[in-house]
Amino acid sequence: MREIELPDKAGMYFPPEWAPQDGIMLTWPHEKTDWAENWEEVEITYTEIAKKVVGKEKLVVVCRESATIKPHFTSKEISTIRFYEIPCNDTWARDHGPLCTLRNGIPVIHDFQFNGWGEKFEASLDNLITAELYQQGAFSREAELKSHPSFVLEGGSIETNGYGTILTTSRCLLHPNRNPHLTKKEIEEELVQFSGTEQVLWLDHGFLEGDDTDSHIDTLARFCDKNTICYVKCQDPKDIHYEELRKMETELKNFRTPEGTPFHLVPLPMPEPVYNDEGRRLPATYANFLIMNGSLLVPQYNQPTDWEALEILGEIFRDRQTIGINCLPLIKQNGSLHCITMQIPQGFLR
Repeated sequence: MREIELPDKAGMYFPPEWAPQDGIMLTWPHEKTDWAENWEEVEITYTEIAKKVVGKEKLVVVCRESATIKPHFTSKEISTIRFYEIPCNDTWARDHGPLCTLRNGIPVIHDFQFNGWGEKFEASLDNLITAELYQQGAFSREAELKSHPSFVLEGGSIETNGYGTILTTSRCLLHPNRNPHLTKKEIEEELVQFSGTEQVLWLDHGFLEGDDTDSHIDTLARFCDKNTICYVKCQDPKDIHYEELRKMETELKNFRTPEGTPFHLVPLPMPEPVYNDEGRRLPATYANFLIMNGSLLVPQYNQPTDWEALEILGEIFRDRQTIGINCLPLIKQNGSLHCITMQIPQGFLR
């Protein structure tokens, strides 16, 4: 496995998701979370994801009680899992988990504020998880904890290519329910300061019906390498998303790297509409994949487009095994595979 490469011109580096990883973090559901109605069903999905991690990377599991989870795994699998018993409100690790950077080679664990996607949901316990993981010794002895007490930021709201660019959405980061005391310029300065980024690219268009994150970027468009962005494309002019996603595509075509070159854009199909039992449309998206060491986990929704998405992403990530994960249980709570996971880069876990 190659070492993480630091840019020569900067002491701060924000590793992209495809950089070598120590492990993956999950916050395990229990019957007191919002998963109560389909807890057993969603636990099957969590177990499937966890088993795809063990053997390839360490698995960090934040949970209420580890004794109730261990029976799902073999003793060999348990030897690669690190359980941390920490109270939680919900289980969206992408948004309450740590964001990791390197500063002059020193691992820095960033603990941003998580307010339940703009105080839509109770999140006071989730907001403490990263600091508690640090206190319980989850991270390497060299790692420093950097708290950001006055800045709300969720991991699902930003994408980095590791080469000077962050991709985000104005619907989320500029929403008054996050950081109403900050201007767009001041939010950019916060992002640049923590990540060493050269530029922040803002998408003003694009959304998914049923998404309650105010358009997280990881539901719409993702960096796949330094110059490649895959994005959700709607082909049906009658679909509610068609016009907004068409405008988003135009924005992506106009974006440039810091060197002035356009990005290589790869469209992903949009699944046929998926509804819950009450007839509400759910935010099914193939952009919510997870990049791991040697693997790519891709959401599946029992749709004809599942195989198309697997093939497209398999072509992009030829150095990784492409694996489909049934995420129908996850989108019942308005998120998917990437939303419940958080990668921890190499050199950050103890």
